Amino acid sequence: MAPRKIIIDTDPGQDDAVAILLALASPEDVDVLGITTVAGNVPLDLTSKNARIICELSGKVDVPIYAGCDRPLGRDLVTAEHVHGKTGLDGPDLPDPTLQLQDGHAVDFIIDTLRNEAPGTVTLCPLGPLTNIATALTRAPDIAEHVQQIVLMGGAYFEVGNITPTAEFNIYVDPQAADIVFKSGIDIVVMPLDVTHKALVTKSRNDAFRSLGTPVGIAVAQMTDFFERFDKEKYGSTGAPLHDPCVTAYLIRPDLFTGRHINVEIETESELTLGMTVADWWGVTDRAANATFIGDLDADGFFALLTERLGRL
Repeated sequence: MAPRKIIIDTDPGQDDAVAILLALASPEDVDVLGITTVAGNVPLDLTSKNARIICELSGKVDVPIYAGCDRPLGRDLVTAEHVHGKTGLDGPDLPDPTLQLQDGHAVDFIIDTLRNEAPGTVTLCPLGPLTNIATALTRAPDIAEHVQQIVLMGGAYFEVGNITPTAEFNIYVDPQAADIVFKSGIDIVVMPLDVTHKALVTKSRNDAFRSLGTPVGIAVAQMTDFFERFDKEKYGSTGAPLHDPCVTAYLIRPDLFTGRHINVEIETESELTLGMTVADWWGVTDRAANATFIGDLDADGFFALLTERLGRL
């Protein structure tokens, strides 16, 4: 089969970095048409810088990178330096990028790329807030038919929230955008905290990254060394969850994941539950299913894939 054409929409973030590296290391499975950046974990100038740093680290410098929306659709930006550090990529000491951003806006790139590809042939892979994707769909509704699938990291049900008691960070940052995406009619696959919290970088798994002995392997180990402190303290877990690489791994090995096709609605009004993904996991409503909500993964298989692919770079 031909590699799956994808656009990665991202707000790097250490786990975003690993997701991007996994994609760039897997050309037989995914063809990265471009990387678009959005404000989220850190402001847009840093997410755009970090995307370029990651591509240079991988040695794959021919992937175009476009900066996108610098704020959510209808509210002030919330960031997560308390998790990812002031740069968003705290941990390794990586040089400033020489790779330049492309001229033009990420939303225009998304629209133009989709229009130039055959219907149903491009997968969108949002790893951060959904501002760029929602803006593109609102500005150019015709592009929806060109999207094969949206595979995104965001939301939670059983694991509830990580930025508020009920909301996961990516959805909370721009719930209006998430609402637009989930109502788009596009085939959506969701990697919520329910599955990503099972993708834990234990000491032995991080040692395997470091033992690759490459700049990529060492940098990934240093990234997870840094941001695991937050999750260990908050959850009492044995390591940091690699949220965003679940998106890329699903594209390569969907058999590693299990979930249900259910209805998911986004709360956009309540101050108490703003950004909550109201997932009808048990089918107690008559609302139509609109997303495949992933609930479990083969963690050993996931980390075996990740280690093998990162070892290629």
